[in-house]
Amino acid sequence: MTMTEHLLDRYLAAWNETDPDARAKAVAGLWTEDSSYTDPLADVTGHAAIAATIEGAQAMFPGLVFTAGDVYDAHHHIARFTWNLGPAGGEPVAAGYDMVELAEDGRIRKVLGFLDLAPSA
Repeated sequence: MTMTEHLLDRYLAAWNETDPDARAKAVAGLWTEDSSYTDPLADVTGHAAIAATIEGAQAMFPGLVFTAGDVYDAHHHIARFTWNLGPAGGEPVAAGYDMVELAEDGRIRKVLGFLDLAPSA
């Protein structure tokens, strides 16, 4: 497993962390202090805002978990991957594609996310 593949495991673990203190610690360890996260539903900067965005996603989809999708690729300081959100072991209700820019220390500087599958209202 490469360092960036390990990063994906840590990224998904942060999105699945339900304990607020553990989630804040995971975010602080994974993202730079000035990091940003942008997707169709959020455009935030900093640890507290990223942790709050994760908490909001969990509130919208209680009991669902993020898992890695089929695509993973990385080069230089950039990674891209797909993810799924659904019940453990079940069909996803949402899926997306994230591009991640890494800082020199290996932490995330920027995430640009896209939704490929979203629940219908």
